Amino acid sequence: MTINTTEFKQAMQLWASGVTVITTQSEKHGLQGMTVSAFSSVSAEPALILCCLNGTAETLSGIDESQFFAVNILTCTQETTSNQFAGGASQEKRFANNPWHIAQTGAPLLTESLMSLDCKFVEKFQTGSHWIVIGEVQTAEIRNGEPLLYYRAGYRQLAEI
Repeated sequence: MTINTTEFKQAMQLWASGVTVITTQSEKHGLQGMTVSAFSSVSAEPALILCCLNGTAETLSGIDESQFFAVNILTCTQETTSNQFAGGASQEKRFANNPWHIAQTGAPLLTESLMSLDCKFVEKFQTGSHWIVIGEVQTAEIRNGEPLLYYRAGYRQLAEI
């Protein structure tokens, strides 16, 4: 018997993860971004990352067109940013409410994030309801701060021990 959707979601809530915003920009779709928690490094040589995007996500169309995207890891002070990019605001307001600049590839980088990776699209694979998107990192902007974490359907912060 296969696990049902509710049980699977409850189990996955026990995996603490960082919170990222995936951004892109294309001629047809303009500025686009979405909150994503499924992100990982793949390889150091070449520098490859992956992120998982819902197949219905608008941002996926922009990545397909532009062939580039950025991964912005949020700081513990960016809960509002995460909520806006999770669908709480229009694409226009998401970017109007958060400082950003254009990277080498043309991807928008959120300048208040902990770190931003400027990526060239490599390939994508559909599996289940999502696409696994692979990107080759072109540049990284590293800033100061602590990461925003997501655990048990809520935001968390690192604690000093």
